[in-house]
Amino acid sequence: MREVAAEAGVSIKTVSNVVNDYPHVRPEMRARVEQAILKLGYRVNVTARNLRQGRTGLIGLAVSEISLPYFAELADAVIRAGQEHGVDVLIEQTAAVRDREIEALTGARRQMTDGLIFSPLGLGSDEQDLLEVDYPLVLLGERIFDAPVDHVTMSNVVASRAATEHLISLGRRRIAVLGAHPWEQMDTAVLRVRGYREALDAAGIPFDPALIRSVKLWHRETGARLIDEMVSEGVGFDAVFALNDALSIGALRALYLHGMRVPEDVAIIGFDDVQDAAYTTPSLSTVSPGTAEIAETAVTMLMERIAGNGPTQPRYVEAAFQVIPRESTLGRLGPA
Repeated sequence: MREVAAEAGVSIKTVSNVVNDYPHVRPEMRARVEQAILKLGYRVNVTARNLRQGRTGLIGLAVSEISLPYFAELADAVIRAGQEHGVDVLIEQTAAVRDREIEALTGARRQMTDGLIFSPLGLGSDEQDLLEVDYPLVLLGERIFDAPVDHVTMSNVVASRAATEHLISLGRRRIAVLGAHPWEQMDTAVLRVRGYREALDAAGIPFDPALIRSVKLWHRETGARLIDEMVSEGVGFDAVFALNDALSIGALRALYLHGMRVPEDVAIIGFDDVQDAAYTTPSLSTVSPGTAEIAETAVTMLMERIAGNGPTQPRYVEAAFQVIPRESTLGRLGPA
């Protein structure tokens, strides 16, 4: 930096201001410094700068299963958003196990990061004290609502109602739900089933508990198994609302094996709009929950907390959603 300052004929402080992109540098001064940097091949010593600022240049992302397409795509979006802010992302997988989530909040790896984006599934709603930490923290998901931290989530109820209304608009009345969590009081599954029931009530369609299928893990194989169960039990259905796309993809396979045409016999819609959804046969109708917006908002909030310039009160943000109709509800010759 001293050599750059000498080459440009400016002070070391001016070089520092240019490197750190401070706005109050005269354009001609900035141009001289940038030319000197280019000529000398100067590179910022990020490690030294972070040590001086008391930062690591890393943020954490703790999610349940990186193998699930939604979390893989969320992690990719968080990494991209982090790069825009000049930080790297350390990813931790908790498997939705309470002890591992506590480890993500308090363990040694936490000391390697400047803050944490955390999607809790194993912690209970009565454990909010665990989230009262002395470092920047942003929550994802619905598991805990009243924690004193920033929170970014999906419009689960409204989006699920819209997905169900899409099926109803196509004349479907026996709409099964895959992935319910009746043992929970407040989580993603509970909210999405609530939206489903609101749509049924608004349309005057009776609720049938036999159409609500429960499973803990939202995987492809469990989606297929739930379809197998309904068929073997003789439960009639003409549509499926799967609470994530992995369940939907498994359901598509099972419906095919049972000789049931999609969407002629059974229309199906998922949730998450993962990339694979556009490439199944038929392509999968789904709900886009705003994954990119969730990632960008969470990273921006976290970086503001790290910099110490966030608002005093915690923030709560719901990302915008969009229903994406494809062949699994409209058919190949359906309307655009």
